[in-house]
Amino acid sequence: MAKRNDKKDNRRGKPADSELKEKLVNLNRVAKVTKGGRTFSFAAIVVVGDGKGMVGHGLGKARDVSESIAKAVDDAKKNLIKVPIYKGTIPHEQLGKYGAGKVFIKPAADGTGVIAGGAMRAVLEICGVQNVLAKSQGSSNPHNVVKATVDALSKLRSPMDMAKARNISMDKLFNG
Repeated sequence: MAKRNDKKDNRRGKPADSELKEKLVNLNRVAKVTKGGRTFSFAAIVVVGDGKGMVGHGLGKARDVSESIAKAVDDAKKNLIKVPIYKGTIPHEQLGKYGAGKVFIKPAADGTGVIAGGAMRAVLEICGVQNVLAKSQGSSNPHNVVKATVDALSKLRSPMDMAKARNISMDKLFNG
């Protein structure tokens, strides 16, 4: 049997489960009305990340709170993406959209912190971004805001990739 590295999963280059942090964004109690009365269940939205540029989101539904959170964490681990972080912030401005939820993220100077609300803050902090300005427009539904934020983060390109695509040096990219 092949040995498994504790730090990284060798097959996909994704961090091991022990490195990932998880954050509950929203927990919703829903009711189904039956002839015997109401049946309650829970829907949980969770974001997971390693604080170094990996982030994923997941949704879990179950009759028990802890079971719904566990399902959401498992779902989030399947949806991990790599986000380029440059000097503690994002490399450039970006818009993200999902349904009626729209988000705008913008790089910020050192010491600014994460200026974002609710669901966006959870995604950006768990991703490892320390300085960013963010605005959520349209829908304030946590499902749409989380997915729009992940959409915006997935569209980001690192400065190294941009310089390589333009066939210029990093110095020329930043200094014109």
